[in-house]
Amino acid sequence: MAELKNRSAYYEFAIEDKYIAGMVLTGTEIKSIRGGKVSFNDSFCYFSKGELYVKSLHISEYSHGTYANHDPLRERKLLLQKKELRKMEKKLQERGYTIVPLRIFINEKGLAKMEVGLGKGKKLHDKRDSIKQREADRELRRNFKL
Repeated sequence: MAELKNRSAYYEFAIEDKYIAGMVLTGTEIKSIRGGKVSFNDSFCYFSKGELYVKSLHISEYSHGTYANHDPLRERKLLLQKKELRKMEKKLQERGYTIVPLRIFINEKGLAKMEVGLGKGKKLHDKRDSIKQREADRELRRNFKL
């Protein structure tokens, strides 16, 4: 199954909590997701009237779609339990928190789900630490393969 990850999210943000959300999609959007035609560039989540939406998530138009094809950059509603939404909204009131899409995947029932993370933006020195850690892990894997 298709699993599409937002690799830059872990570099830009320190993720504290993760949630799995359903997505409200049209027929051509799900077909594009299954084909892996998704870009997370500059995408983010926000609250509007107590509901969570994802903005700037680019799902390419379906190649075999007709006049009913979707708008690639439309805002999509995310489906979470009210308890989770309240908890996230309360955390967002604190300074520095944001909700970031981490990955999109198709579950065993064939439904598209999005994993969103509640995180704080990293400072430059934190990003350097992430790079050092990644290179150290890569070096360890390289040494154990020999």
